[in-house]
Amino acid sequence: MDETDLSAVHVAEQLGEDPGIIFKTLVLRGDKTGIFVAIIPGNEEVNLKKAAKISGNKSAEMIPLKELLPLTGYIRGGCSPIGMKKKYPVYIHESCLLFEKIYVSAGQRGLPVKLNPSDLVGYLDAKICPLVG
Repeated sequence: MDETDLSAVHVAEQLGEDPGIIFKTLVLRGDKTGIFVAIIPGNEEVNLKKAAKISGNKSAEMIPLKELLPLTGYIRGGCSPIGMKKKYPVYIHESCLLFEKIYVSAGQRGLPVKLNPSDLVGYLDAKICPLVG
């Protein structure tokens, strides 16, 4: 795995997979509820208005990069939704259910893990919702 290009499209090429099944883990802060996690297809951008509304906030923004490691225990490009320092509310994009398996970070740059999305949703107690577009 090439750690210099962390884009989902590049990861998909390296794995010989569809970019739509490579999901990225984003850590956001809502104005009311605080930290929450959004898991979206890597070739998409999170819709902050949708993410805010779904998570019970009026607004939401990506956390500053310097806060990622202290809050999650992970670095950029290696942030896994599994095993964060604290259990945060998790929201996963509804397209995950279109696939038998999806990839998420295993906790290191360039190291994805392939999982059944329903198993991931159950383990994380995640809510399935529209987060992009």
